[in-house]
Amino acid sequence: MEERKSVIIVGAGLAGSLWAVYMAKAGYSVTIYERRTDMRLVKLSAGKSINLALSNRGWKALDAVGVGDEIRKIAIPMYGRMMHDTKGNLTYQAYGKENQAIYSVSRGEINARMMDIAENHGMATIHFSHECKRVDLQNGIVYLTNTITGESIEAKADLIFAADGAFSAVRYNSMQKLDRFNFSQNFIADGYREILLPANPDGTHKLEKNALHIWPRGRFMLIGLANEDGSFTCTLFMPHEGERNSFDKLNSKEAVNAFFEEMFPDLYAMLPNIADTWSGHPLSSLSIIRCFPWTSGKVALLGDAAHATVPFFGQGMNASFEDCTVLSELMKKHNGDWEAIFAEYNVVRKPDGDALQDLSVDNYYEMRDHVANPDFLLRKKIEAKFSTIHPDKWITLYSQVSFSEIRYSDAYKHGQLQNRIMDAVMDMPEIEDKWDSQEVMDKILSLCN
Repeated sequence: MEERKSVIIVGAGLAGSLWAVYMAKAGYSVTIYERRTDMRLVKLSAGKSINLALSNRGWKALDAVGVGDEIRKIAIPMYGRMMHDTKGNLTYQAYGKENQAIYSVSRGEINARMMDIAENHGMATIHFSHECKRVDLQNGIVYLTNTITGESIEAKADLIFAADGAFSAVRYNSMQKLDRFNFSQNFIADGYREILLPANPDGTHKLEKNALHIWPRGRFMLIGLANEDGSFTCTLFMPHEGERNSFDKLNSKEAVNAFFEEMFPDLYAMLPNIADTWSGHPLSSLSIIRCFPWTSGKVALLGDAAHATVPFFGQGMNASFEDCTVLSELMKKHNGDWEAIFAEYNVVRKPDGDALQDLSVDNYYEMRDHVANPDFLLRKKIEAKFSTIHPDKWITLYSQVSFSEIRYSDAYKHGQLQNRIMDAVMDMPEIEDKWDSQEVMDKILSLCN
């Protein structure tokens, strides 16, 4: 009997755990090495890291190997954005058509579930507290250190997948040493800090749970996503320093209280003790990492290790899961010829990784600067009406990214064209009064053709 081919996955995060299931179903034996200890052995608490938003691409990748329903148990649907102004007034904007939603999941909770899935559905063995030191790319050997015992370990496999995150040890210690390997790391000027909004005493949510809450304030913003226990994980995105409102200014309890009372009065009323918990949540940075090629020898980068992005389109996890979809389709296309699979993976997936990063930055400006702007809201109403009348002519950029499998690179191009069309429409005389007229719909139709 022929011995099963073996795969090593470095990183037991979201992409690594899901890819273990794909490889097991393709007949490979799977071993995962994870630098961290087993997070499932400690009680997870909400509010420690940005909640994630699962949408169409992620569900497709999960359902293709029969594990989507495991995640649906911990996912909360969000049907639109709820904007909060400085007076506490609310404006709601649906994400897509009726009943279309993105889903809030706790990062810690979904990661723990995905590890269970890797073991139970992927029959993977996960070795925790094993730090990757380097990889022999051509021979498929991973050199590791057991961080508890200090023991050095060598592990060999037919294929190695680096799913070890934005600051991938495989990429840094091995692939970045290659000749003609391109790499860039760009930290944006803004960082983020988590704030936990507890549940009501009876366990209910203090805000509408089936919406993504946004407090847009121009140069900074706060968002909130519901957790299963009735709490909300809120995240403040703001410049690190140098602005009238920046993290370096919030250096005392008095400053924190004054800032929240002025900028987020409705939230502050629910969180009068925010200054006491402020220092308990670390200030974190946000970066975009680009590199190429994503493969070398027997090794491929997967997920954030290949295309880490900022979280403003809610697509980081979805893109990582979609990597699994793309690689799986290439496996079938090339009948297990990994040289051909890796070659095409580089060609077809890299443009989508780059486009998602561009989309994510653009969406930050939209959420931060524009969602409360009357012109922006009018623009979205016009788009929605035209899309309803001519669904074959116009899918909004948000729907292309979140509710379809249109390639990110194609969605980005379509979105730029739509922007130019809408700029022309918004320049029409008296657009505020006749926005839903036949004249406006005809104008968009003529510009689409």
